[in-house]
Amino acid sequence: MREILLVLHTGRPDNRRTALHVITELGRLGVRTRVLADEWAVLGEEPALPDDLAPLPVPVGPDCAGGAEAVLVLGGDGTLLRAADLARPAGVPLLGVNLGHVGFLAEAEEDTLDEALRALAAGDYSVEERTTLEVVVRSNGHALGRAWALNEAVVEKTTRGRILEVVLEVDGRPVSSFGCDGVLCSTPTGSTAYAFSAGGPLIWPQVHALLVVPSNAHALFARPMVIAPDSVVAIEVSAGGQSAVLDCDGRRTVSVPSGARVELSRAAEPVRMVRLAAQPFADRLVRKFDLPVRGWRGAQQLRRDQIRGTGDARAREDTGVPPPPSGSAGAPPAAAPTVDGNGAAPTRRTGGTGTPEGADDPARPGRPGG
Repeated sequence: MREILLVLHTGRPDNRRTALHVITELGRLGVRTRVLADEWAVLGEEPALPDDLAPLPVPVGPDCAGGAEAVLVLGGDGTLLRAADLARPAGVPLLGVNLGHVGFLAEAEEDTLDEALRALAAGDYSVEERTTLEVVVRSNGHALGRAWALNEAVVEKTTRGRILEVVLEVDGRPVSSFGCDGVLCSTPTGSTAYAFSAGGPLIWPQVHALLVVPSNAHALFARPMVIAPDSVVAIEVSAGGQSAVLDCDGRRTVSVPSGARVELSRAAEPVRMVRLAAQPFADRLVRKFDLPVRGWRGAQQLRRDQIRGTGDARAREDTGVPPPPSGSAGAPPAAAPTVDGNGAAPTRRTGGTGTPEGADDPARPGRPGG
């Protein structure tokens, strides 16, 4: 039987009632629900479900999502980041339903939940891959710890009253040294989270890149940098300064002693996300951040162009006149080829067709909540 793993924020009564509704609806659609055993212990306090709709409790572990079609997440982005720990090892896609605040990673809202469940049961969705970071802490040639991140990895100070002295390295070459509160390395997914709060730019989903953002740096040149996706970033902690801590997505931490270095690169294993419908990233920004767009006239112009184009096509059909050829009256002239300084036409370059990266909700500041 087809199965979906349900992960939820159990701390709110409304979330628990929504979870029971999800279990019931998926059962009626022919999909059995797995529920984490500790979460089912809390859900079991709610009204009982019929035996034929009862979920399958599973222990928390790297194999709990294995064989499932998807991991359905009810909560905010913090809950989705927790679910990513379970879905990533199994390569199972995540579908987030926002029951929190901003919920940048969520694909659906509570008022579209039933529609999302029907699409999930019917297989009417696409899957995109999100870049993740692989992080290693080294000291004297030995690996002290490893971690991964979907949003960002942060090397930050542990003592409030002192600054952290670091040297920033990219692709084996030193870039700058400075004192700071920390340094963030973010994926495009995390560019709307902690990195955004620290002054970093938003990175559009189609852009393949990594983002490095110093936090409260005491330096003239310590600006955010967008670097190649295959670059390797290293953050060296001064041997004569204080120690630091590596924090990945606010969930996984590794101590960084004085004199150690943190190496960050794109991981081979992505996080897979369910997409129910194509949506411009600009629309998601406007909706999630409640951005003002009053005064925009683009839609009116687009509508006029569509009407004009439809009218021209109908007129040609009525008269039997074919559309004008390129360069003739009534049609825009063909653009002249661009040439370089030697008078030769340059080689045409086409962009890649990589998968989008997405974003999510700041709440730390910038640390996802849920």
